[in-house]
Amino acid sequence: MTSHSASDIQPASTDTWRLRNFCIIAHIDHGKSTLADRMLQLTGVVDARQMREQYLDRMDIERERGITIKSQAVRMPWTVDNKTHALNMIDTPGHVDFTYEVSRSLAACEGALLLVDAAQGIEAQTLANLYLALENDLTVIPVLNKIDLPAADPDRYAKELASLIGGSPEDVLRVSGKTGAGVAELLDRVVETIPAPRGDPNAPARALIFDSVYDSYRGVITYVRMVDGSLAPKERIEMMSTKAQHELLEIGVSSPEPSPSKGLGVGEVGYLITGVKDVRQSKVGDTVTGVKNRATQSLPGYTEPKPMVFSGLYPLDGSDYPVLREALDKLKLSDAALVYEPETSVALGFGFRCGFLGLLHLEIVSERLEREFGLELIATAPSVVYSVELDDGSEILVTNPSEFPTGKVAKVLEPVVNAAVLAPKDYVGVIMELCQSRRGVLQGMEYLGEDRVEIRYTIPLGEIVFDFFDQLKSKTAGYGSLDYEPAGDAEGDLVKVDILLQGDRVDAFSAIVHRDNAYSYGVLMTQRLRELIPRQQFEVPIQAAIGARVIARENIRAMRKDVLAKCYGGDITRKRKLLEKQKEGKKRMKMVGRVEVPQDAFIAALSGDVEKKKEK
Repeated sequence: MTSHSASDIQPASTDTWRLRNFCIIAHIDHGKSTLADRMLQLTGVVDARQMREQYLDRMDIERERGITIKSQAVRMPWTVDNKTHALNMIDTPGHVDFTYEVSRSLAACEGALLLVDAAQGIEAQTLANLYLALENDLTVIPVLNKIDLPAADPDRYAKELASLIGGSPEDVLRVSGKTGAGVAELLDRVVETIPAPRGDPNAPARALIFDSVYDSYRGVITYVRMVDGSLAPKERIEMMSTKAQHELLEIGVSSPEPSPSKGLGVGEVGYLITGVKDVRQSKVGDTVTGVKNRATQSLPGYTEPKPMVFSGLYPLDGSDYPVLREALDKLKLSDAALVYEPETSVALGFGFRCGFLGLLHLEIVSERLEREFGLELIATAPSVVYSVELDDGSEILVTNPSEFPTGKVAKVLEPVVNAAVLAPKDYVGVIMELCQSRRGVLQGMEYLGEDRVEIRYTIPLGEIVFDFFDQLKSKTAGYGSLDYEPAGDAEGDLVKVDILLQGDRVDAFSAIVHRDNAYSYGVLMTQRLRELIPRQQFEVPIQAAIGARVIARENIRAMRKDVLAKCYGGDITRKRKLLEKQKEGKKRMKMVGRVEVPQDAFIAALSGDVEKKKEK
């Protein structure tokens, strides 16, 4: 058994028997990218001089945080019994926010490596990705990684894995992505057990897009898996969902750097370059076909990724608004799931209402905007999409609390999710307490081994997006893991809480909350703002209200000048006269004065950093 360099193996246009398409699925931080590094080294496609850690992770944020955000595809040669095979591997993201990318990657493969950390065992996202793989009828190879760790317990977790997917613990491969132990045997197992791709080489070309990235010099690079037929350079192609037609300027395979070829045949994984500058024309999950010999039926499974969480992004300096618009336009080129539209806020000025796949997606986008474009941003509290039905039967979709209607509301529908929490059995009590405090409804509970339990809840998405994950981690000492999937809409007793400063609504602090939590939210925000807003020349009331009913109030006391300082002794009526005169002046000032709220008070109130602000 020997390894080869990338140039030794040309695209296998007709020899589909020597192709193997597989992906690696795992929870975050179970070692996908490290294992991929060892495979690249072992197969010889990356030489020792060029090798670096997390080779397939191209973004700085991916490398720093140790997470994969974009899927990456690479072709590797591997020889078994003097026959060279071409292994197409797709490294997938592990976070729940990027499940859509994982599902497309699975559709492009025949097999999957189910990777589990030998020190941590099965996590929630591992299970979610395993079910996705089984739905796609993939051959699953169970693998325990990080067996070199002192805390590793491979025998115990091999039993757990075997009971989960069937088979015996001896079938579970044991590898170390760090030292390379067991990786050669793993590649042999891939060749032996994963079936070669099937397809009709004479049918019209059909290729599934499983990823697309934007290159500032070459435009959009589209990664595809050929299902039927073949594509060649200079051929005209069509995207079946958008009907957009382009000429193929370059076609080839990644090994792992782009290497042009004479075409792609059935079962092959490669890339297409058409010179297009807009990623929206190469949508993940779409089908590519030839214009001359056009396919009539697109491949199944194409859906638009739907934003789940909305947040307003505003530049700290109002003059940066055009820069933010340009930055979002550019970022959209490499992230087709990002949705945004302009909006204005009385308090924060001009900005954009952006839709994200989840909180991590929001965090990554904000960080990229700040790093790559040098922007300083304020993000408003994340909210979800509510469907509000009025008494007259009309429906309004609300993504921003300021859009919530003031008229008679018949009912409010909120998105709910099926959440699965995995943790050691000692933490069942605190997890159930947390889920129930977030209006969760228990769906079931299942033991996955001697001491690991999966608890399933239906929870409103609005209760999860804020700090649920942080709370779960802190209550379970870091052992709990969460996975969730949309489960439609449900009716909820929701109200809009407005914060009023001197009778004027401040839209940045409005929130849509459950009626039971409205009072506590009102008290929290009024107390926070009393600490943060500087005292004015006149008294300022801060109120929290539902419609016209005030539910909480705090006062910012006026700064008071001692007008009696010049009165030493004398008649009380003279003192009273001076105080009345001061009172009149304050009244007049209150009628014309506006409450100035400093920018950093907004940021502190929205993020909860009241203590930091007070220390300053």
